[in-house]
Amino acid sequence: MDANIGINEVSLSKVTNVLGGILADEFLLYLKTRNAHWNIEGSDFHSMHKYFEGQYEQLDAIMDDVAERIRSLGHYAPATMKAYLELTHLTEQTRKKNDSGGFIKELLGDHESIIIRLRENINHLANDLKDAGTSDFITGLMETHEKIAWMLRAHLQ
Repeated sequence: MDANIGINEVSLSKVTNVLGGILADEFLLYLKTRNAHWNIEGSDFHSMHKYFEGQYEQLDAIMDDVAERIRSLGHYAPATMKAYLELTHLTEQTRKKNDSGGFIKELLGDHESIIIRLRENINHLANDLKDAGTSDFITGLMETHEKIAWMLRAHLQ
């Protein structure tokens, strides 16, 4: 049964396409954060291992929320590696060492990239596609990523 929520089907499709890209970005960032958790080395291993664990747990919850938002709009969430790699604007791992500084810089860049992408879509979703709910939803995601980025940035000071 189609969602009858006051947004036409063309706009709903565009909204869920935006959300699909966000979900792909969140998944790739989740995977990269898991990689940091699993492969961190150095004298700060234990604290960073725990730190990255907290971050990937947050990202796991975000992914679930984004996928459920897509479903609540009557569409199916992308859920394959192939789809994620086609939809994401992030890149896979680029650093060579498994030290905290390298992981933090890379993850920070990805969080900031997601923040920019979310910010670029807030007004588009609300004004052009008439979906204030999804606009508000991604504003909350942006705020979460801003806080994570701030904490990552603090490690580099």
